[in-house]
Amino acid sequence: MIKWLAAVLGYMYFRFPGAILGFIIGSLLDNYIRSSGGIFTSMFGEQKQTVSPGDFELNLLSLCSIVIKADGNVSQQELDYVRSYFIQAYGKERANATFRTFNEVVKNRQVSASNIARYLAARTKYPTRLQIIHFLFGIAKADGHVSAAEADVIQDIAGYLQIGRRDFESIKAMFFKNTDSAYTILEIDKSASDAEVKKAYRRMAKKYHPDKLGHMDDAYKKGAQEKFTKVQEAYEQIQKERGM
Repeated sequence: MIKWLAAVLGYMYFRFPGAILGFIIGSLLDNYIRSSGGIFTSMFGEQKQTVSPGDFELNLLSLCSIVIKADGNVSQQELDYVRSYFIQAYGKERANATFRTFNEVVKNRQVSASNIARYLAARTKYPTRLQIIHFLFGIAKADGHVSAAEADVIQDIAGYLQIGRRDFESIKAMFFKNTDSAYTILEIDKSASDAEVKKAYRRMAKKYHPDKLGHMDDAYKKGAQEKFTKVQEAYEQIQKERGM
């Protein structure tokens, strides 16, 4: 469309040479706008799409099923964890409707973690995606142990969700305890100074504050509170070890 408009304008001012030049420039603009997603995207930046509540729930449930099946052992504790979480988040009637739709439409199909996560990455805010990763680790830990296969699958999903490496390792450390886990949760090295520890704590407390998920359901706010609490516990542990 633009190439023909440019050609007409070019002809009006410079006759045939102007029409040819206008057509070439217009063609380049048409190609650029098409590849970048539209004229408003080109002018004002990417316009984030949205996901309906129903689609979000089904896609989240699909990711849950991938994690539950990751180690080849479908644990009843993990299934119960998911059901409890959905009921708490959406209410029993709505949660059961989501489970029915999943069982009838999605369950027996080939589910792609990359397709689902990329779909959600384009339509959800970063704090929401952090909560998804925290929730998936919660499922894996429901039977008392996060297997290597489950951790690997969740790491793959985090990559598709465009979660930063340090953010992923921080959440993972909340479920894997070792001597450095408190530092990993705060996203700093063990060699960090006391001042750097305090700065990291303030940054992480702000990042994981429940208010970041004020637009989400209560279950997600609870998950945000759990992360916030883990950050506080990590900071207190380091304070105690260092005598700060």
